[in-house]
Amino acid sequence: MTARRHRQRGLTLIELMVSITITLVVIAALLALFLNVSNTQREMERVNRQVESGRLSIFVLENELAHAGFWENYMPQFDDLTVSGVPEHVPTGALPDPCLAYSAANWNEDYKRKLLDLPVQSYDDVPPSCTELLKRKKANTDVLVVRHAETCLPGTTNCEPDTPGALYFQSSLCGTQKPSSFDLSVAGFADMLSKDCTTPSPKRKFMADIYYVRDYADTVGDGTPTLMRSRFGLAAGVLAQQPPVPLIEGVEGLKVEFGLDTLGKTAAPVNYASAIDWADSANRLTPSNRGDGSPDGDFVHCGAVSPCTADQLVNAVAVRLHVLARSTDMSPGHTDTRTYNLGAATLGPFNDHYKRHAFVTTVRLTNVTGRRETP
Repeated sequence: MTARRHRQRGLTLIELMVSITITLVVIAALLALFLNVSNTQREMERVNRQVESGRLSIFVLENELAHAGFWENYMPQFDDLTVSGVPEHVPTGALPDPCLAYSAANWNEDYKRKLLDLPVQSYDDVPPSCTELLKRKKANTDVLVVRHAETCLPGTTNCEPDTPGALYFQSSLCGTQKPSSFDLSVAGFADMLSKDCTTPSPKRKFMADIYYVRDYADTVGDGTPTLMRSRFGLAAGVLAQQPPVPLIEGVEGLKVEFGLDTLGKTAAPVNYASAIDWADSANRLTPSNRGDGSPDGDFVHCGAVSPCTADQLVNAVAVRLHVLARSTDMSPGHTDTRTYNLGAATLGPFNDHYKRHAFVTTVRLTNVTGRRETP
């Protein structure tokens, strides 16, 4: 029987075209999937950076405000419940100038005491003395000033060494000296005594930080708003606020409000022009005309039209922070048409392609509220 020979056959042109078409469709689908996953990942990275910028800003400012008014054992007379008469040195009149350089003539005892008794200040515009320092502040944002003594002692672990010419604070730990005694200077530090009432008490570096939002990060015009900080320090023999340094990029909004302790435990108004009025004179547990450490009424914004006064800031016991974080890169296909309520201000709609998120928190000024609390 004769075997049949079968001729080998390849793909026809039509089969080849069909297979190429199917292959192209599969490749196009895979490419679209890859691009979609990549875009989604990039968008998630933008959002994560934006959220982290907002959270980090809140963390930094909360940590700073947690130390506001820390002056170790110093206590102003208006918060000292052992003072039987009318308290002295209650801050009135002009507020401390946040950018005034240190000098013995400018920083007299009354001025120094104001710095201690008003540890937080806020402005919605750059103070005149700070115009050459806090440059290019982003419109409709606030300036926050925070003062306190360094929490570590000079030369200890993770603390700067004792620097000649730097400004230091010293309070008294001796029971025979008044809690309102203090020393804020560059030399001396022999009058404030330790608990043994013989040796000098430790001194701590004076800290004053100014926070604001600049309208660029690295180069003027780059369009990336950035949270900045200027710190008081010694440079070239001059004690003054130093040039600001960038902290966190993508912070577009900052608004500050104060909670004021204006009522005592009996709902009587705080009044430092008179001696303490005890609701229970026998036990002296409830001062009627002194604060109790809790904010009363609405929070207050320090604006150009109604700037905060010394009478208000001396009773600031809480700070509400509003932060608006913006992504540093645009999101294609996204248009921000929302408005953002930052307490005293409403921002937006921006109608651009950046994503934003608003953060708000309230910080209790523990060093102020703690000394006002009574059983």
